[in-house]
Amino acid sequence: MPIGTRIERIRNELRALFAIAIPMTVAQLATTAMGFVDTMMSGRVNAHELAAVALGNSIWVPMLLMMNGIILATTAKVAQHFGAGHHERIGPLVRQSLWMGLGIGLLCTLLMWNAAPLLRVMGVQAELVDTSMSYLRAVACGFPAMGLYQVLRSYSDGLGHSRPSMAIGILGLLLNIPLNYIFIYGKLGMPALGAVGCGWTTALVMSFMLAGMLFWIRRSPHYRGSALFARFNWPCWSQLAPLLALGTPIGIAVFAEVSIFSVIALLIGGLGETVISGHQISLSFTSLIFMIPLSLGMAVTVRVGQSLGRGAPRDARFVAGLGIATSLVYACFSASGMLLFSEPIARIYSTDPAVIAIASGLFVYAALFQFSDVVQVTAAGALRGYQDTRMTMIFTLFAYWLIGLPVGYLLGLTDWMGPPSGPVGLWQGLIAGLSCAALLLSLRLHYSAHRAIVKSAARARRQSVQA
Repeated sequence: MPIGTRIERIRNELRALFAIAIPMTVAQLATTAMGFVDTMMSGRVNAHELAAVALGNSIWVPMLLMMNGIILATTAKVAQHFGAGHHERIGPLVRQSLWMGLGIGLLCTLLMWNAAPLLRVMGVQAELVDTSMSYLRAVACGFPAMGLYQVLRSYSDGLGHSRPSMAIGILGLLLNIPLNYIFIYGKLGMPALGAVGCGWTTALVMSFMLAGMLFWIRRSPHYRGSALFARFNWPCWSQLAPLLALGTPIGIAVFAEVSIFSVIALLIGGLGETVISGHQISLSFTSLIFMIPLSLGMAVTVRVGQSLGRGAPRDARFVAGLGIATSLVYACFSASGMLLFSEPIARIYSTDPAVIAIASGLFVYAALFQFSDVVQVTAAGALRGYQDTRMTMIFTLFAYWLIGLPVGYLLGLTDWMGPPSGPVGLWQGLIAGLSCAALLLSLRLHYSAHRAIVKSAARARRQSVQA
């Protein structure tokens, strides 16, 4: 292929990727900002309310991410049907996905409603358990709506329309602030509910996001070809089972990645407030900038799925490779920024010199794992497009829980490999785990891409013989 043609192909694909990824990034950042607003506004009441919100978040946020991971199967399926031009198959698929989203949302509601024993096992004080449970139960009321919203968002993303989630995410953030003000502090005739008011705000915003997405889909002409609301379908296990088989490994993989950070936070809990604060600063900032490669990986899922749907596996491989290359370019900037501005970034969060010193030191390791982190999340996104999720789950569990966590524990909290290095050792374990995940997922992606090309060639040969 001539160089000029190749450059033009890269430019066109990047334009298509960014058209999907940028709105997704804004939507993810808006959701992250809601958590920041909740923490800040509840903390202005008193430490008790802040602690209740923090404890509640440690339970419902991982559950939300796991639910969203399962529902991401809808994106991959819709993208392939759309790429193949099978628009008539999309409506029935999404109607079954809505039953799946509702069922998972109700299950999460049930689990959160009965989470008190978990808080007691964690050693939480009795009076704090009561406040945290009231907050959790309020949030739980919004989970069925959030399950339905995530299905509709995955449907829209699979069609290549990610702007609705961006617009609704921004509106949800803008609604979150005044509702928090009313319910937390007791304004406009409402009683001051503190952390519980923050929970009711979260549930209401979840319901608003569902209503907003329903309104958008019903009014926009982009969705009419799917005929989503043309009829009603009861749940059908023969159609739900493949969705769950595809989505459950995604949800488990996401939960495995998220939960390892929670476990590390628990492991350093006995090292003092200064160490905990420094770790939290580094984790908070890296989680924020992770939204960009995460969104790029979700966009790669869509583009790979659409390419496979139209019978172009070589295009799918090109999209996956370009996505990984783009994420590595981003990693160069994010890692350089953390290395050059580690101390100023830490000062945004704290004025304590000891906390700033610990956070600045951890940013060095955060910069190092940027490269493996962006590769693994983009490769995982491409594998979702190939609907290859089971091995992704196995590799993720192996890399994080059998490599990253044990290595971090040995380096940080034992003297088996030298003097214990505390949070530095645990973050070195993260580098080991993420690097292992990046390597395994990249090899799996190469295998899946090659297999898709071979199958397509064999299919073409059979068709030519039959003709």
